[in-house]
Amino acid sequence: MAMDTGAFLTKLEMVTTSDHSSVVSMNLFVALLCACIVIGHLLEENRWMNESITALAIGLGTGIVILLTTGGKSSHLLVFSEDLFFIYLLPPIIFNAGFQVKKKQFFRNFMTIMLFGAVGTLISFAIISLGAIHFFQKMNIGSLKIGDILAIGAIFSATDSVCTLQVLNQDETPLLYSVVFGEGVVNDATSVVLFNAIQSFDLYHIDSVIALQFIGSFLYLFITSTMLGVLAGLLSAFMIKKLYFGRHSTDREVALMILMAYLSYMLAELFYLSAILTVFFCGIVMSHYTWHNVTESSRVTTKHAFATLSFVAEIFIFLYVGMDALDIDKWRFISDSPGKSVAVSSILLGLVLVGRAAFVFPLSFLSNLTKNSPHDRISLKQQVTIWWAGLMRGAVSMALAYNQFTRSGHTQLHLNAIMITSTISVVLFSTVVFGLMTKPLVRILLPPSKQITSVISSEPSSPKSVIVPLLSNGHESEADKGSQHVTRPTSLRMLLSIPSHTVHHYWRKFDDSFMRPVFGGRGFVPFIPGSPIEDVVQWH
Repeated sequence: MAMDTGAFLTKLEMVTTSDHSSVVSMNLFVALLCACIVIGHLLEENRWMNESITALAIGLGTGIVILLTTGGKSSHLLVFSEDLFFIYLLPPIIFNAGFQVKKKQFFRNFMTIMLFGAVGTLISFAIISLGAIHFFQKMNIGSLKIGDILAIGAIFSATDSVCTLQVLNQDETPLLYSVVFGEGVVNDATSVVLFNAIQSFDLYHIDSVIALQFIGSFLYLFITSTMLGVLAGLLSAFMIKKLYFGRHSTDREVALMILMAYLSYMLAELFYLSAILTVFFCGIVMSHYTWHNVTESSRVTTKHAFATLSFVAEIFIFLYVGMDALDIDKWRFISDSPGKSVAVSSILLGLVLVGRAAFVFPLSFLSNLTKNSPHDRISLKQQVTIWWAGLMRGAVSMALAYNQFTRSGHTQLHLNAIMITSTISVVLFSTVVFGLMTKPLVRILLPPSKQITSVISSEPSSPKSVIVPLLSNGHESEADKGSQHVTRPTSLRMLLSIPSHTVHHYWRKFDDSFMRPVFGGRGFVPFIPGSPIEDVVQWH
């Protein structure tokens, strides 16, 4: 009995020690997050640095300190897992992106965004995969299977636009911002869908039937994922409009919006869909309908709550990536052949550069054929900026690489170790070097005009994105008013551009006549008993 009691106390002591070490780790990590925010604020006016690079640098510095204090055993405060990234960190980032996006610009450039995000990613995927086959077979780094080669193509096709979007201004360069931002979201979804499809198909017996199944699966995932996000957003709008949560508690409105958004993401994961696309379109629909159905205090709260969650998740990711880059276990396996790892990293970086250029410039030319106005066309300087903006690789690439080349966070194979360390090297180099050069490059290629700067400084603090209706042109500009008197050119451009105006026109009529009366939206005033507007509430 005494022995049992002693053993129990020993186990209890071990659990208590483990729990305490976890508490210590969390304290240190939260302190580092605070440090990232403070230092990022102090460097706000710096023309080189941004929040992502700051967090990455602090992560690297912290990793070095931990390595020294643990005698080279570990560089981590927390253990990385795909679940942590895909289930907890990615949803608030993507949802806030959809919630805050300027829908006018996003849907005006929707075909361009889909060209870059879907078709462009497939072109980049093909070039990187073919390049990997050509170069890696000659280097004799190990027996790469066809699944590994195609997975490498998907891993390095995933761009990381977070770093660039912190530099671009949605008001100064609306066309550029909407294209880079929209492409980044669609690109991430396309890369993840490609990666999952590669793992689920028999790649050793490819024929026309399997190729058609692959394309069909791809389209099915895109369409169903988008529809699930739209349905979740509409359901939240209908519930909040009909049940008037604001008359009792604004907290319930805010909680329901957050939980419905997260539920859409988890439902997509449950049914093996693209959760990124689902939560993104859920954000767009919520900002168009649901957000207008809640009370004024809930509107302010949700806008800042979603932005804050996204901001913290982004810093968390970059901070951890910085620490993970110094994980000694990965580097120990390639210590006998560091030259090969450097060569693999250089080849992958070169393929990323070529793969990006191979679709940005040709697809920009095709996109420009569909534009009537010169202001809507992508200039050569903007094309260079878009090319550069998509060169950075980040957390999605890291997560997919872990999935393909590790088991439980560690790898025991030389080939896998080379691929993991090469991925880390590409992510670090592209984020730091390309990221540092992005802001000066944008300033040189696209200097902000004085007129735009004065308009931005005089705008209200709340973003237009949450008050501009879906697919609408917002406030009618003189160009919009005068567009009726402009003779349309009889050319291919006219043929390609007229349907979009027709779709826009009919969508506005459909939205005003059917959608807003049911789901609320702009112009809808929530009913609050006892409020001054109780007697003049108009239901739409």
